[in-house]
Amino acid sequence: MIDLNDVEAIRQCDPDGMLNHIAGLPDQCEAAWREAQAIDLPDAHRQAEQVVIAGMGGSAIGGALLISLAAARSRIPIYLVRDYDLPAFAGSSTLVIASSYSGNTEETISAFRQARDRGCRLLAIATGGKIEEMARQFGAPFLRVPYQSQPRAALGYSFIPLIVFGARLGWIDDSSAHFKEAVAVMRAWNAELAPESPVVKNLAKREAGQIMGRFAIVYGAGLFAEVARRWKTQINENGKHFAALEVLPEADHNALLGSSFPEDMARRLKVIFLTGPGDHPRNAARVEITRQVLMTQGCDTDVLSARGAGPLAQMLSLIQLGDWITAYLGVLNGADPSDTGLLEDFKAQMAQIGTQL
Repeated sequence: MIDLNDVEAIRQCDPDGMLNHIAGLPDQCEAAWREAQAIDLPDAHRQAEQVVIAGMGGSAIGGALLISLAAARSRIPIYLVRDYDLPAFAGSSTLVIASSYSGNTEETISAFRQARDRGCRLLAIATGGKIEEMARQFGAPFLRVPYQSQPRAALGYSFIPLIVFGARLGWIDDSSAHFKEAVAVMRAWNAELAPESPVVKNLAKREAGQIMGRFAIVYGAGLFAEVARRWKTQINENGKHFAALEVLPEADHNALLGSSFPEDMARRLKVIFLTGPGDHPRNAARVEITRQVLMTQGCDTDVLSARGAGPLAQMLSLIQLGDWITAYLGVLNGADPSDTGLLEDFKAQMAQIGTQL
């Protein structure tokens, strides 16, 4: 097993530089903020009565995070579609934002084409591909993502432009001050979490070691529910590791009862609770009580807290921590954190059966 104090060994297990992408997230977010401010948005987009964000995988998480961030303050409904079809209500009063890092995600292409056919207002984010071609053809504003990485490592471009667009189009208030705080918080924490920081001082390395060999379950509530989803998918993708997601308070109405059998399962679990000042007080209490119950059942648990005062800093600081942890987990598992071989094999099999898009 790799010694996480050995920086050179870590780098050798990360040939495509996932750790560099994680370290660069604050810079990426700043670049995405600037570029989103420069996009020309039609006046008609400001009259939209609802927003639908269409995306999959790493390109969808930005929409999910925006919905969590804006839940308490958005002036219009915001929906996320992770599938081929738009909801029935989507029509001329709906703004549809297609988000696809590659620009060739078949589900997003389908939804974007439906949006045009139904007369929706359109906006697109991609590195290029079919989505860019369609945006040009449809006369839709297009934000080209210049950042080269795995889609999940381009979180700054799937999330931050949506915040900018929301403020510019009047769904949410300006978030400039919160954004500046979030970038500063991420930069400050990076020094503690980077490969050069030894295990004894590095929370991410220690937590990766705790997850190794166990099935991980990540809990989050409210502001942190979609952050927990990000952790779950990053454990899968960066760590090549089984994981599941639970959302509070719903989990306390069912999941607790599933903690007794099989009898030897609890000791094989690592349960992580994500929390922070943004939690509803009742959900904060639920974290503590739920943890105690699961510990009594024999589960190994941890509570990990966000940094920052504002909601955006809290979300992004926990996302950053999770990205570091999962990359180190991949290293400990002897896997390249950037590898997507199984997914590419799956896509090839899907391509063999053809498409009607």
